[in-house]
Amino acid sequence: MNDPTPGFIGKSVERKEDYRFLTGQGQYTDDITQPNQSYAVFVRSPHAHATIRGIDTKAAMDSPGVLAIYTGKDFESVGGLPCGWLINSIDGTPMKEPKHAVLTADKARYVGDHVALVIAETLAQAKAAAALVDVDYDVLPAVVDTAGAAKHKTAVHDIAADNVCYTWGCGDKAATDAAFAKAAHVTTLEFVNNRLVPNAIEPRAANAVYNRGDDSYTLYTTSQNPHVARLLMTAFVLGLPEHKVRVVAPDVGGGFGSKIYLYAEETALVWASKRVGRPIKWVAERSEAFLSDAHGRDHVTKAELALDKDNKFIGLRVHTTANLGAYLSTFSSCIPTILYATLLAGQYATPAIYAEVQAVFTNTAPVDAYRGAGRPEATYVVERIVETAARELKVDPAELRRKNFIRSFPYATPVGLTYDTGDYEATLAKAQEVSDIKGYAARKAASEKNGLLRGMGYACYIEACGIAPSNIAGALGARAGLFEAGEVRVHPTGKVTIFTGSHSHGQGHETTFAQVVADKLGIGIDDVDIQHGDTGKILFGMGTYGSRSLAVGGTAIIKAVDKIVAKGKKIAAHLLEASDSDIEFTNGEFRVAGTDRKKTFAEVALTAYVPHNFPLDKLEPGLNENAFYDPTNFTYPAGSYICEVEIDPGTGAVRIDRFTASDDFGNVINPMIVEGQVHGGIAQGIGQALLEGCQYNEDGQLVTGSFMDYAMPRADDLPNLQVDTVKGTPCTHNPLGVKGCGEAGAIGSPAAVMNAVTDALWHLGIRDVPMPVSPYNMWKTLQGARA
Repeated sequence: MNDPTPGFIGKSVERKEDYRFLTGQGQYTDDITQPNQSYAVFVRSPHAHATIRGIDTKAAMDSPGVLAIYTGKDFESVGGLPCGWLINSIDGTPMKEPKHAVLTADKARYVGDHVALVIAETLAQAKAAAALVDVDYDVLPAVVDTAGAAKHKTAVHDIAADNVCYTWGCGDKAATDAAFAKAAHVTTLEFVNNRLVPNAIEPRAANAVYNRGDDSYTLYTTSQNPHVARLLMTAFVLGLPEHKVRVVAPDVGGGFGSKIYLYAEETALVWASKRVGRPIKWVAERSEAFLSDAHGRDHVTKAELALDKDNKFIGLRVHTTANLGAYLSTFSSCIPTILYATLLAGQYATPAIYAEVQAVFTNTAPVDAYRGAGRPEATYVVERIVETAARELKVDPAELRRKNFIRSFPYATPVGLTYDTGDYEATLAKAQEVSDIKGYAARKAASEKNGLLRGMGYACYIEACGIAPSNIAGALGARAGLFEAGEVRVHPTGKVTIFTGSHSHGQGHETTFAQVVADKLGIGIDDVDIQHGDTGKILFGMGTYGSRSLAVGGTAIIKAVDKIVAKGKKIAAHLLEASDSDIEFTNGEFRVAGTDRKKTFAEVALTAYVPHNFPLDKLEPGLNENAFYDPTNFTYPAGSYICEVEIDPGTGAVRIDRFTASDDFGNVINPMIVEGQVHGGIAQGIGQALLEGCQYNEDGQLVTGSFMDYAMPRADDLPNLQVDTVKGTPCTHNPLGVKGCGEAGAIGSPAAVMNAVTDALWHLGIRDVPMPVSPYNMWKTLQGARA
């Protein structure tokens, strides 16, 4: 692995970080135990909507080992958890922003809402005391149904009497209506994009330590973006000096978006750590995670597609009601708007699109980004209605797509994005080749012979990754920058430490970032160390989400490496008695052009730190550079997925027989890691389509609150995935030419699966089946069709 031969980019280098994980040497937040450690348990509301008339903590305080108990009244002078994106309604009014208290004092607004914090010597003592906290609730009617929330007589928050946070529009309504007026055919589809629970393998956790010696705080936590967590916590909630708070996100066991946000738990622990004078640890149990982690999806949508007589798309009209849950989470407002409706063009040259989104509050857990974050919902809308239109028109779904593909780039969509590059024909053709489309008829006949229904479905997705640039996002309501930071520290021996504002929690950054730097500097990959996740070490960065790490974080590192090389050329010129402009740098060597005179990277590094005869008037010692990078545009990975299913009409069981993915990720740094990311995303997308469904009853009780009730995909639910990455169209605006890959599988797969399911049922008159297509849901649908 430490072969210094250049050319690490594009190679399936084994993950450097896996050794420590496989040998049990990873360090997660729960592995960190401080001297004099204490433990926290949160008292949570058992009711979805209730007035808190009083809290009696006496018996709990008198129980063994209890150090402190805090309630919402203790936090009334503290700010609320902020939302990071302002959305304005169509009429120009800003969204409704009710206070999201760290601990609620007046009302509980969902099952799991934070009511009290109990801190004790041991976890067992904290649990025992929490059970003794007596809360007097006056139970109120609960608002649960997404579609009916705006008409419910009960208000979740007083400032939103109709439960509407905002009603937002995107696109040209008049042009779209005009397109529908002249359409030769209109396809209409209504469906629900089901709510999901993220369920990262490591539950959320926090350990807050206060140092009385210098009045500082250290928070160890399961965060995807520690700098953002620190900023929000200090500036908007607790009012602490930012430089006195250090946030460390050590090894993190998955996130999928659910660990982006600032949550009440870590905030409460930081606040309490000074008052208790002890380190305080909290680790969510799985049941708590189901209740209190931000959920994903939960859209109710009506979509209409207008086509002309030649089957060209001329208009798309979408109305979506999006559930925000009980409170605005950190980025919840932009998920069903900026990251959803702007992707409704898909891969197609539809000239007129208009989307309207009504976001509502309900008495359920907050909803925010979950792997894909708006892009899976948009792809589901576009690809389900395109496939449905093809069946209505009795044309080949692939050919209908081809007829409407965008062919010329850059392409400005009618919903605000500009695709810089792409080749949608290439991914579709490759998917058809790998999936053996020609043999489908024989496979379908064989299924019928066995009494099974077989269907095939397509999904051609596009996503926008690495949300940017900051100035445009700011104009659209973002309350934070969207840049990334990187620092390159070259040591005297030529070894390199990289500090990145991105955070790795399964993506393999310690390998891919090292590959990029080793390739650029012509050194061994083991000579490069990657550091992340600690605000005490790292430049201010925005973290990891939205498939941004390599395209944005990697580019920041490359910009810093370029500065290293530029300074190295000056040092080499001094050593070689040549002009700076005559120095070339390739394969780890600084060489005078046209000669064999050279200095290695390590020799130049040593000279930087041992500056004997160094021109100090022209060069300062050391070899350390940093850079910030703010992209000029998103990256736009795209691909085509083909799924084949078999359905047993007797039991309703759906089995995925084949699944093919063909993706264009631009230039690929590590094909093995990319394939693994796609596999994981497809597994989650299949989970949404067939298994996973977060359900509340009419009283707001979470009825899928454990793995006994919430079905996660297992190995035997998945087929042998055929994943192919085509020779891509490189991104035109970052030096690596890379695009994001981490969310693609979860974006394209639900629509492909559901298109295959509905294809198998089309001859029975069934146009749609709600996700997840469990055996019971499928059996019930088939019985309804027969009736």
